[in-house]
Amino acid sequence: MPSRRHFIAAGLALPMLMRPAFAQSAPLSALLDEAEGLAPLRAITIAQNGETIVAQGYNGHSAGAATNIKSASKPIIGALVGIAVARGLLEGADQPIAPLLAGDLPANPDPRLNDVTIGHLLTMRAGLGRTSGANYGNWVSSGNWVRNALARPFDDEPGGRMLYSTGSTHLLSAILTRVSGQSTLSLAREWLGVLPDFDITGWERDPQGIYLGGNEMAMTPASLLAFGELYRNGGRAPDGTQLIPAEWVRASWQSYTRSVYSGDGYGYGWFLRELGGEQIAYAWGYGGQMLYIVPELALSVVMVSDADPRPTTIADRDNLHDLSARMIAAVRAAA
Repeated sequence: MPSRRHFIAAGLALPMLMRPAFAQSAPLSALLDEAEGLAPLRAITIAQNGETIVAQGYNGHSAGAATNIKSASKPIIGALVGIAVARGLLEGADQPIAPLLAGDLPANPDPRLNDVTIGHLLTMRAGLGRTSGANYGNWVSSGNWVRNALARPFDDEPGGRMLYSTGSTHLLSAILTRVSGQSTLSLAREWLGVLPDFDITGWERDPQGIYLGGNEMAMTPASLLAFGELYRNGGRAPDGTQLIPAEWVRASWQSYTRSVYSGDGYGYGWFLRELGGEQIAYAWGYGGQMLYIVPELALSVVMVSDADPRPTTIADRDNLHDLSARMIAAVRAAA
């Protein structure tokens, strides 16, 4: 019976860790067929050693269609911050944010705002009240998302526990816009646009025109995979250009805190955990927008799903974790 999958031709000449027939191996083939039963799933794209070996659509969707990757866009904001530091537009992770956002600070600001740094925003440890979850609708309904995020009462000290908040990454988008004089979308296209397949096809803005840092960004699976491969290669593009400093990539994949929900570590927009017997970094967007990087196997996996609200989104994420764990085991067994 003909396979429903489409294997990229370039993946048939497989280097290094991959066996020549790995893309058509029985374990991986079975797992990709099994994925058809995950109703919200739209596409899976897999690369190893820089070669795309699988690009498959599911449930009537094309593997080439753009999808709202939701919070899987947060590491992209982190990458832009790292490039801004390398270009001298920002000082580094320890730089205080208050002088950079002085025009939007609340009247009589909490003195602790002076202690919040870029690194605190990257790692969700600003201490400010969350704008995500139940607070998200109220936040995006406000007239000024930056001012609203900065005016929230402190729920912890700066540098304290992880308080997952898209407001933190949006503040980074505002900072990038102000220090560069360009929109965050323009920066992404200028600084990352040399990557083959990388493109942002849609992105929401706040009432002041600042692109929403860490949400509502549309990309194809191939574009998200290209970004993941950039990190897997230590910030180097396929042509050898160092787009993101290697030390920033290493810092991005350090665990500074842990999610109270999953227990996973968290770096600069990346979650960190063991999966399938390997230490991995992954980006997670609402609904099941996933980017998994497995450095020891030179493996990158993208899974995108329906982004519409539904009560099963955490279960859907866990199903994708399980599928990815078994894919990682299959790759390791084939090495």
